[in-house]
Amino acid sequence: MSNQFTLGENSRKEVAEGLNHILADTYTLYVKTQNFHWNVEGPRFRALHLMFEEQYTDLQGAVDELAERIRALGEYAPGTFSRFGELSSIKEAPSKPPAAEAMVDQLIADNVAVGKDIKKVISTAEDAGDTVTADMLTARLTVHEKSAWMLRAINK
Repeated sequence: MSNQFTLGENSRKEVAEGLNHILADTYTLYVKTQNFHWNVEGPRFRALHLMFEEQYTDLQGAVDELAERIRALGEYAPGTFSRFGELSSIKEAPSKPPAAEAMVDQLIADNVAVGKDIKKVISTAEDAGDTVTADMLTARLTVHEKSAWMLRAINK
C-alpha cells in the first residue's frame, strides 16, 4: 500500500509541499551547476569541468526521483521555471559567470543550503511516518554533504 493511502491527508500534503521545495532547489542547483560546467575557466578548468559534470548529472537524476515521489504522494510536481523560482532557496547564477573560485564557493553554499532544507523535510516525513520519503531524502543529504566536501577540498 502506498503512502498516498496510509498517510493522513494533511501529513501527505505537508510532505509533498516540502518535497516541492527540495525539487525546486535541486532543479535550480542542477541548472546552475551545468552553467558553471559550461563556463568555467582558468588553471583548474579540467578538474572543475569534470566535477561539475558529475554533480549536475547526479542532480538531473534526483529531479526525476523527487518529482515521482511527489506524484506517488498524490500531488502534482511543480514543473515551470517561474514556480521553481518561487519555491527555491537557491539563487540563479549571474548572467556573466563568476571566476572559478567564486563558482566553487557558490556551489558549496548551495549544497549546504539544500542539505539544511532536506533535513527539515526529513523531520516532517519522519513525523508523518513516511519512511520512504525520509530514506530517499537521507540518501540525497549524503550526496549534498559529499558534494560540499569535495568542493571545499578543491578550493583549498
